[in-house]
Amino acid sequence: MPKITKIQAYRVELPLHEGSYKWSGGNSVEVFDSTVVAVHTDAGVTGYGEVCPLGPAYLPAYAEGARAGIAKLAPQLIGLEATDLGVLNGHMDAALRGHPYVKSALDMACWDILGKTAGLPVVTLLGGRYGETFPLYRAISQESPDQMAEMVALYRSEGYTKFQLKVGGDPDTDVERIRRVAARLERGDVLIADANTGWTQHQALRVVDAVREEDVYIEQPCASYQECLVVRRHTNRPFVLDEVVDSLAMVVEGARDQAMDVINLKISKVGGLTKARQIRDLCVSLGIALTIEDTWGGDIITAAIAHLAHSTPPPLLFTATDFNSYVTVSNATGAPHRQNGRMAAPLTPGLGVEPRWDVLGEPLISV
Repeated sequence: MPKITKIQAYRVELPLHEGSYKWSGGNSVEVFDSTVVAVHTDAGVTGYGEVCPLGPAYLPAYAEGARAGIAKLAPQLIGLEATDLGVLNGHMDAALRGHPYVKSALDMACWDILGKTAGLPVVTLLGGRYGETFPLYRAISQESPDQMAEMVALYRSEGYTKFQLKVGGDPDTDVERIRRVAARLERGDVLIADANTGWTQHQALRVVDAVREEDVYIEQPCASYQECLVVRRHTNRPFVLDEVVDSLAMVVEGARDQAMDVINLKISKVGGLTKARQIRDLCVSLGIALTIEDTWGGDIITAAIAHLAHSTPPPLLFTATDFNSYVTVSNATGAPHRQNGRMAAPLTPGLGVEPRWDVLGEPLISV
């Protein structure tokens, strides 16, 4: 079995096609700071992973922290079997308490090695490929109600039918955002109002009451689980939890409380594909739908999302995301790309990607 002999990490900037990405609390990002890792083995097989936090103000994660953590963890992994994913994750958790986002790219790279060693795409190892393609959603950056409504037609022309509206600002403006965008929907379209924790409990209660007649999902209205649970119990709209879903235990608690209909499963937030698969499989068993995504990223993360999404039973795959449609820089070849609002996992062994070394440059970390 292949043993890890070297770990390298690279930094790559990912500017946005639309200039910036805005969400609740006045937060915005213009250029994403992504970290790509290469895990080398004594069998001559190298795996690749990526982690890209959504800036430092979104979750307890930031790009420089990812690289510092990888530099700390990497020496602990030299000599381990790259394909013993449970053992590997146990070593990472023992060597570094918490900080799951630090571990995500390393775990992802080892899934790439496992697939290449087995001669199988990761989608097969994660449970098998359902159908030919799966649906994607498009996030609508927070702007004025009219501007956000205008984006629906543009994104629909690109094939999207699921739209995630960034709200979580002034409640009256957000109600208008939801109503204006809802008025632009066509049969088969799906609208999600994502507050990204931006409302207080009383604000969220006002908003969900005001839009109770609109065909809209309510996503993560407040910062805490308990606040979200109160809002959940006061709305007739389908409910999505995102930022608070950070572990298998949290999903168990949410299922017990009937706190959500859908979860957003972000690969790096839970520590990588190994733990994301555990959560995905639990949700499938419980009948909870999933959006498969990550905090952000480029081609490598998009490929990992595709493998996990495409191996999720379609009735419970709410949607997924394609980050490489948002950014102007490609950091790998072989990644899947959107076609008419849908995507497919690569068929080649592993994640199916090869880094663009001219983009990545020299490693910042080499252990």
